[in-house]
Amino acid sequence: MEASIRKFFERYERFFNQSLGGDMDMKEAASLYASDFIAASPAGVITGKNDDHLRQVMAQGYERYRAMGTREMRIRDISLSPIDDHHCTAHVAWTATYARQDQADVVIDFDVHYFVQTLNGEPKVFGWVSGDEQALLRKHGIL
Repeated sequence: MEASIRKFFERYERFFNQSLGGDMDMKEAASLYASDFIAASPAGVITGKNDDHLRQVMAQGYERYRAMGTREMRIRDISLSPIDDHHCTAHVAWTATYARQDQADVVIDFDVHYFVQTLNGEPKVFGWVSGDEQALLRKHGIL
């Protein structure tokens, strides 16, 4: 399972950076997620479906990231906590780089914990837990 999850997140990282560059393939975006998902952060808990609304929200999110100067997202580390033969928590350490006009780039490290289900050899995210993204961006002067 570990090799397929690592390969999955390499694909996730490539897709994220491709989308930051304006080349968004929403069909590929949808293929990264299970049919239903749950997300938790200090802002609350949401549930959703992998549908047209999710693809629209994701496209708007990438546009927002571009507008605030997000240049790239890179994975620093991945560690897995297996749950059973089909599920695990992937603890992903990210580094985000933000371009600043007339200033040095800002680099921010953060973690997201993804719940991953692997069926028929294909991993998909069915949930995630993240920190307070807005507070972190304000702390570093991005917002």
